[in-house]
Amino acid sequence: MRQIAALPYTSDPIDGSMQILLITSRDTGRWVIPKGNRIKGLAGHRAAEVEAFEEAGIHGIACPAPIGRYSYDKRKRSGKSREANVEVFPLAVTGHLTQWPEKGQRELRWFSVAEAAKAVDEPELQSIIAAFREPPADPGWFFRLLLSIREKQSERTGMLRWFHALMPKQGRFFEQFEDHAATLVAGADALAKLLKGGPDMDAHIKEISDREHEADDIIREVLQDVRRIFVTPFDRSAITGLIGVMDDAIDQMNQTAKAIALYEVKDFAPQMQDMSALIVECARITAEAMPLLRSLNINSARLHELTERLVKLEGHADILHEAGLKALYQQARAGNPMDFIVGNEIYSHLEKVTDRFEDVANEISGLVIDHA
Repeated sequence: MRQIAALPYTSDPIDGSMQILLITSRDTGRWVIPKGNRIKGLAGHRAAEVEAFEEAGIHGIACPAPIGRYSYDKRKRSGKSREANVEVFPLAVTGHLTQWPEKGQRELRWFSVAEAAKAVDEPELQSIIAAFREPPADPGWFFRLLLSIREKQSERTGMLRWFHALMPKQGRFFEQFEDHAATLVAGADALAKLLKGGPDMDAHIKEISDREHEADDIIREVLQDVRRIFVTPFDRSAITGLIGVMDDAIDQMNQTAKAIALYEVKDFAPQMQDMSALIVECARITAEAMPLLRSLNINSARLHELTERLVKLEGHADILHEAGLKALYQQARAGNPMDFIVGNEIYSHLEKVTDRFEDVANEISGLVIDHA
């Protein structure tokens, strides 16, 4: 039996930590995520959105690329059980309704990532939820010193690099990376909401523009620090390269919003909406990766996992882009050719956003290779 599920998440409004929504099953009362059978005519992530609405009364932005799969034994009314294979789609929650089909039939509760992973029974689902884990704490100067000594003992590490590792790091580069990633998350959320249409499109366009201006201020500070700071945590070219591609991503989000405003587009193809959902997931992954850069040796494995998913998401976006253009061309042949021109420009900007996130993955991978 093949099923789909939504992994609803949001950020705590107070401290910004990741929160996972779990619900209880109607038969056993154990903690689960919204799930159900596939729906004919709907893509997996769209069906997951439906299940999240029916079972938990939430709506949001579901990523078209699943984050993982897990299996469990589904009991039938006859008492027999059958193995169900569930595909899990991340769902960025944007709102909670007051009424929904299964209201009162389940308990709903927000958990921290660690608590949610412990609350569910299925080991594979526990691993999937744990993938949303919080960034590890700074190990402290003593452990970093031990790592530096270990690098010194390696034949591949020269004396100059070891001495450089012991020197104090200056500047606010890590904070600036994290601040810029926050603008990506906010911009991506606004972009996905914009491509849903509706009466608040102008507000979403303004939100993207505001976040792009914030990002400009941050990259300006980074470039100033690169010129004036004597000792930097990474090579100067690596710092400017990473912050540069991050800034290109928010710039392309803003270009998308400008094109939508310029051509007064009100309705958006499913492929456009799905590409924006991929961008939301790319931004979330980038925001998780940035704090991990503070301790590359400890976090290299996790960074590899995150960059690998970014590359896969970009590949998924390419498929959506091609399918969307083909559908747009077929529609324009029988209608207004200008629709193809306008739609093609929007698709082009969306694809460039995902391309820039792939560049972010490549820059992070380069840092890991050079410094971990």
